[in-house]
Amino acid sequence: MRLENKVCLITGAGSGMGRVASQLFAREGARVVAVDVKGNEAENTVELIVKSGGKAVAVQADVSSDIGAKKMVDAAVKTYGKLDVLYNNAGIFPEKDHSVIDTDSEVWDKVYQVNLKGVYLGCKYGIPEMIKAGRGSVINIASFVALVGCTVPQDAYTASKGGVISITKSLAVQFGPKGVRSNAICPGPIETPLLTEWLLKEPTEKAKRLNRIPMGRFGKPEDIVYLALYLASDESSWTNGAVLVVDGGITSNYF
Repeated sequence: MRLENKVCLITGAGSGMGRVASQLFAREGARVVAVDVKGNEAENTVELIVKSGGKAVAVQADVSSDIGAKKMVDAAVKTYGKLDVLYNNAGIFPEKDHSVIDTDSEVWDKVYQVNLKGVYLGCKYGIPEMIKAGRGSVINIASFVALVGCTVPQDAYTASKGGVISITKSLAVQFGPKGVRSNAICPGPIETPLLTEWLLKEPTEKAKRLNRIPMGRFGKPEDIVYLALYLASDESSWTNGAVLVVDGGITSNYF
């Protein structure tokens, strides 16, 4: 098993990519700490894992708060004795996030609180535990929109994910010498509740994006999670500071 005996904390584990990641990591031998702001959803993920013979514990926590971030890391260490992998997956993508000229400050602040501050706080409490263990892997979920402009903007989301890339680079340099690797994944449009709650219900909006993807389809959670599995495993022991784009070719499509 690729993650045998590793303790993996996954945020946003109650649905979408987080749930798929939690299940896959558990199948690969990880002891999973499934974190979600919706406690019942985290419990549902753990139930699925346990039914399949895996090991997991659910934690209800708001990643954008110091209390929540500390709570989830403390739960990992208290339950399993250490932390090997911090998978910062939680994120929001509000429908009201538009251009800077028509996005309310409240929307902007909320996106930043979850998408960027959540990564900062997870690392603030998680990285010291990985240093104690002698090594670890931080996996941050950024986005392809941090790399290109868009005529249909989501500027708060875009800026927050650009920040995720930047902080990942800084973490890689700071903590690589201490055995803690940090990498970012930039997914293209993935069929998760974050996307389907509004975008895929609107044929025009769906077509705008689908027409740009050379592979002719939106991504599946598994398309991202299998890369995360590599980053969590010892197979990626020399992968540090990488920004890995998995987007079906959308960022390569000039016209």
